[in-house]
Amino acid sequence: MLINFSCNYKMDETQIQLILPSLIFLFLLWITIKNLSPKPHTNKNPPPSPPKLPIIGNLHQLGSLPHKNLESLARKHGPIMLLHFGPVPVLVASSADAAREITKTHDLIFSSRPLNKVSKKLSYNGRDVVFAPYGEYWRRAKSVLMLQLLSGKRVQSYRLIREEETAILVKRILECSGPVNLSEMFSEFTNDGICRSAFGRKYSDSESGRKFLELVGEVSEVIGAVRAGQFVPWLSWMDRVGGFDEKVDRIAREMDEFLEGVMRERLDDREGLLEGKKGDNFLDILLGIYSDSSGEVSVDDRESIKAILLDVFAAGTDTTSVFLEWAMTELLRNPTVMQNLQNEVREIAKDSSNITEYDSERMHYLKAVIKETLRYHPPVPLLVPRVASKDVKIKGYDVEAGTVVMINAWAIGRDGVSWNEPEEFKPERFLNSSIDFKGLNFELVPFGAGRRACPGAAFAVATIEFVLASLVQKFDWKLGDGGEGEILDMSQRPGITVHRDIPLIAVASLSK
Repeated sequence: MLINFSCNYKMDETQIQLILPSLIFLFLLWITIKNLSPKPHTNKNPPPSPPKLPIIGNLHQLGSLPHKNLESLARKHGPIMLLHFGPVPVLVASSADAAREITKTHDLIFSSRPLNKVSKKLSYNGRDVVFAPYGEYWRRAKSVLMLQLLSGKRVQSYRLIREEETAILVKRILECSGPVNLSEMFSEFTNDGICRSAFGRKYSDSESGRKFLELVGEVSEVIGAVRAGQFVPWLSWMDRVGGFDEKVDRIAREMDEFLEGVMRERLDDREGLLEGKKGDNFLDILLGIYSDSSGEVSVDDRESIKAILLDVFAAGTDTTSVFLEWAMTELLRNPTVMQNLQNEVREIAKDSSNITEYDSERMHYLKAVIKETLRYHPPVPLLVPRVASKDVKIKGYDVEAGTVVMINAWAIGRDGVSWNEPEEFKPERFLNSSIDFKGLNFELVPFGAGRRACPGAAFAVATIEFVLASLVQKFDWKLGDGGEGEILDMSQRPGITVHRDIPLIAVASLSK
């Protein structure tokens, strides 16, 4: 998952006129109090900090693509850097060593998440896995998620879904007479695959289902948006005036109505449910676990089921589609890499018309391309924040309890201390390297590490490997406008996950 610090509304001139006098007054008051207050004596050694403004602190320095702006700040102030979002201290880690201390050495101290009114509302007050406070409930919910949906055995059990949905994707590309909007196709592909795994059916072919998929995108948008009122309480009125609060309420209401409707549909068909696992999809398994002897599910457990389901969609669909989007972008930009990958895939699968998962296990260059894409384009460039439960030292600096901690996976993947030529897309760097993305090598942390690492890594990678291998086996690719890959627009769109700002358009022709 991922963090979008862009605002979701624009202030008109009237609002600016209302807030400006207040800001000037508070600025003068702050300067006066600061000058009159005695300076406290302390032996603490806080991390280096960039200059901040009164009231808002460093919020103005985030911009629309905060992972890039924070990387630039880290170059000046160091890989451990203390910012202030309003009065809230925020520690930003931008190196492998810093990530190791946070997610391994002091993992327990940083095992909880900061909750705000948006994440509380959309996670059913922290009853999911992503935002739940560290403790017994979180351990139980994560165990259910891992054992029943994301275990190695379960990931393999969804192989047929991956194969069928990939075949549909290939067929759609074949039927296109002109350029293909890969960004759109990848989004629809991942949504359908997750729906089948979680609900046992697709929803993209119904109006309510299409609305649900739009809501999933809106959930990611509002959870990732940082507003001034989130950190400066007296500015919270801006969320009301700008319509942000109303938008969050609507999304929460409509999402709950959809998930509740799907649950009622399943509960109305109780045959086999009382015996436990009625079906292979995740919802039926959850209902089997949480149902009592009469097949009823309590209000608290219904909210837990809906919160966990929302985690699966919000964290599982967008991250996979954005990875495929950037992977194909880099293959189109780097024809030699594309050719090397096609040669490997076609050689290993030469005796079969379709890729098998056994084939993909032997494709070492494919795995290197995937790792390099995760390094260069982590789907969630700023990992989901953590919060310090008590005072702790990180790299010799004092970090106070309550400090929000952000790990900049984007900056870590571009750190010259860890990587040679970090701005070059070179899958070959992984061919003779033991570095992996499973949370043990802190130079590569696209899924995080430690207790709060993303539990869906194996599920996502199994899909990514199969789809990418199938696309380069079946087709030869070129840009939709006939241009060269070197001039491909690489602009990013703000969000929890960072998509291309301009959809990826390409032309596919059957391989010879």
